[in-house]
Amino acid sequence: KMSGVGVYRSIYTEDQFKQIYGTPKEDIKTSKKIKEKIFKKCACSTDVWVKFVKARIPIFSWLPRYKLKKWLLGDAVAGLTVGIVHIPQGMAFALLTSVAPIYGLYTSFFPVLLYLFFGTGRHVSTGTFAVLSLMTGSVIERLVPRTNDLNSTAVDLADVEQRRIGVAAAVAFLMGIMMLCMFALQLGFLSTYLSDPIIKAFTNGAAFHVTVSQIQNMLGLRLPRFTGPFTIFKTLASVFKALPLTNVTELVISLMCLAVLIFAKEINMRFRHKLRTPIPMEILMVIVATGIAFASSLDTQYNIEIVGDIPAGFPSPKFPSLELMPHIVGDTVAITFVGYAVSVSLAMIYADKHRYTIDPNQELLAHGLSNTISSLFSCFPSSATLATTNILESAGGNTQLSGFFTSVIVLVVLLLVGPLFYYLPKAVLACINVTSLRQMFLQFQDLPELWRISRIDFLVWMVTWFAVVVLNVDLGLAVGVIFSMMMVICRTQRRAGCSVLGRAPNTEIYRPVKRHSKLDEIAGVCNRRWAAGPIHFGEIIFFKANGASQNVHRVPAILCLLVSPSKHTRAEVFTRSEGDALQHNSNENNIYIDRADDEEIQAVIISCSSVTFIDASGARLFTQMCKDCQKSGINIYLAECNSSVLKMLSCTGLMKHLSPQHVFVTVHDAVAFVEQNKESKTQKTTTIWV
Repeated sequence: KMSGVGVYRSIYTEDQFKQIYGTPKEDIKTSKKIKEKIFKKCACSTDVWVKFVKARIPIFSWLPRYKLKKWLLGDAVAGLTVGIVHIPQGMAFALLTSVAPIYGLYTSFFPVLLYLFFGTGRHVSTGTFAVLSLMTGSVIERLVPRTNDLNSTAVDLADVEQRRIGVAAAVAFLMGIMMLCMFALQLGFLSTYLSDPIIKAFTNGAAFHVTVSQIQNMLGLRLPRFTGPFTIFKTLASVFKALPLTNVTELVISLMCLAVLIFAKEINMRFRHKLRTPIPMEILMVIVATGIAFASSLDTQYNIEIVGDIPAGFPSPKFPSLELMPHIVGDTVAITFVGYAVSVSLAMIYADKHRYTIDPNQELLAHGLSNTISSLFSCFPSSATLATTNILESAGGNTQLSGFFTSVIVLVVLLLVGPLFYYLPKAVLACINVTSLRQMFLQFQDLPELWRISRIDFLVWMVTWFAVVVLNVDLGLAVGVIFSMMMVICRTQRRAGCSVLGRAPNTEIYRPVKRHSKLDEIAGVCNRRWAAGPIHFGEIIFFKANGASQNVHRVPAILCLLVSPSKHTRAEVFTRSEGDALQHNSNENNIYIDRADDEEIQAVIISCSSVTFIDASGARLFTQMCKDCQKSGINIYLAECNSSVLKMLSCTGLMKHLSPQHVFVTVHDAVAFVEQNKESKTQKTTTIWV
């Protein structure tokens, strides 16, 4: 049994609806509303301050509600596991950043501890990230290239290392300042410009750069690091030329490490549901390789490159050099954008999975403070990381408290264990770098599904990836974002045009007839609606071009885009005048009219239900349309305008040519109004609405 819906009401114009049901809030004394907001912002009370502190330092909000028995064990196990992974990964990514490994350990400690207090992602692990390390390393190599002079003294080499970490710290400091400024301006929404295809293609392309940059370390070659466009090809050409100089011992070490690490990662992946914690093969590999290198004196007998001195303790706080800022601004903007986008994306993924929310703007504050403060202790840029975040969640982490246990592990290494890694071969760190990118390379598996879902998103993915690989990381990201925005613009403009509407019999429901075959067009009525989206200056040319192909007799030129010959189908209209019962127009009184070639259009009803916004150019088009209608003796009506569209039309002077009684709440109100007026006249009327 089907249920029915009966609606009995008066015909409403927008003006009548506002008078009966109230005016929109934004129209009520805007100045008073602004004063109230200012007063509310400036109000000082204990409750306001407590709420402010909890919002800006989230640990005060979640720590008092911490479930000790339920969450502590999971946080402890996950935090300790991630801490063990941070040690080799931090040193490996420091090598990628072109600084000494000890600075990777610093970057694995301070940002983690700071995010514990200010972050809102319960399952986010911060620290060193391969993509940011690669981008920062490119800046360092450009400003402080590594010297290959064999006559350089230890003092000269130490000075170069200090200058290099000075550049890295300056990038981290400026990155933090940019994030804090974005937080102050509430610009967390900017991360939405990096779509999922862009992020995945970017990280995948960056993984190729990381892998190629580590080949020389795995082969034991001492080659310069290239920067700028076509870096991958320059590096590969340099490696092929230097292949005869390969250190066989380091090559053997690299092959063995790759075999063991890839096997261990495959085991962790296949049995991740059965293993309480992943096998920490990276730290085991570091310990074993260090012991073998020390016992066999590989550095002196076979000339392999080792990590060298790792000082215990913390560096003295030092303010980054402001003189470097003008030289790193452009690169830092790209690094900031990438770091924040990856961090927020990861936080949102796990927040959705575990059903809690994060604050994108608070994440700006958290990562901004982490980078700003960490830079004072010789840290390079940090962000949320893919590998350790996945390990943290899979190992049973529940809250940000897991970061405390991660910091404890790194602190023990910094204070006590660090110097023991003196003999660690750099080839091992290079292998850890390459194998840590496994997840990024697996993103190729998503391409067939992306092709089926959206060809345009697939094209964005491929263009971004190709630009990142061929040009460079920063230029490729810019190309990807610009190309993605161009696709959005093209898709928006491509939708320009009108759809033919029909009405479901005996209802007030209007839908495009192309999508619903059983709908009827009202006889004598050309039913049209502008395609969903905005009407702005970029749409006007398409809007007019769509009408250029229309041929309607005795219709003003600007209305050609609204009108086309329609089929003649009987359709009934339900109307009701003020205070009267519902009137049913039967077949004797319905509005089907055979449209003759010499018949004049006397009414136009424009539905704006699909118009999201309109700019001055689009509003002027409407005004011109209204003028042309009046000159031709045609009445024009508007229906279903949202408040912003109606406000723009009013501001551009449309209401000088249009009465408030001609603006209706729904299309059906306008149709019923025109039908009532038609009945009071002896002549036939043809109604056109869009």
